[in-house]
Amino acid sequence: MSSYIETISQAATTSNSQSVAQSTKETAMGKEDFLSLLVAQLQNQDPLNPDDPTEFTAQLAQFSSLEQLFTLNESMNKFVESNANADRFTTLNTIGKDVAYHTGDFDYTAGSVEVGYTLDGVASEVNLSLQLNGATIATFKGTELGKGNHFFTWDGLTKDGNQAGAGNYKIVLQAKAENGESIGVAPLIKSEVTGVDLEGESGGVLITNAGEVAFNSILGVYEVSSSPQVAEQNSEESEDETSSLQNNLNTVADITNDVNNIVE
Repeated sequence: MSSYIETISQAATTSNSQSVAQSTKETAMGKEDFLSLLVAQLQNQDPLNPDDPTEFTAQLAQFSSLEQLFTLNESMNKFVESNANADRFTTLNTIGKDVAYHTGDFDYTAGSVEVGYTLDGVASEVNLSLQLNGATIATFKGTELGKGNHFFTWDGLTKDGNQAGAGNYKIVLQAKAENGESIGVAPLIKSEVTGVDLEGESGGVLITNAGEVAFNSILGVYEVSSSPQVAEQNSEESEDETSSLQNNLNTVADITNDVNNIVE
């Protein structure tokens, strides 16, 4: 039986120029190269000492397996591409709806924004601050302390009761467990989707009122809330107003008692 070294050498001399040019560009042997070698082996075998039929049958089986692998690989590539396109068009269904996702900052222009936090366990205290250019604009005390995702609505007002300016806001969180130790907490945003960018490999990018987010990074999709519940801010001014109101009530009570004493 002819040696494989002689067969490969003879196949290289009998291959046409197109096959040679293609083989120099590819690092792996393709099915066309394999078939060329097999045909060249048959053409150049010794008539007085032909190849073993068993070995020839094994080579044909290898060629059949190689052909099936190429076909399977091509089918899988088409399947993956089809699923990717389906995911991209699925993102169009999120337009006009709210999506929730993890982020430490968001873009603000006007109106209200739903912010939130994720707790790894049960907390005893959660404090959230919104900062713009390093300055604290508003602070909140979380009322939902259970494990999971929690949201509340910021009405766009500062801790002094004024309208907050536009810009990129940073979410700063602090949380404590029931035993007083720190607990894992991460910031959240829930914002309405206004558009979709279908480019990229992440299934598309959602354009929201609070910024952009990859479709495969969202935690959930929700109907837009018509009457969001606005959270109460921690404000020194509010405390002063409450104290002043209590003093006024005490003064009115004193005057009422004096009048009653005079009448009696």
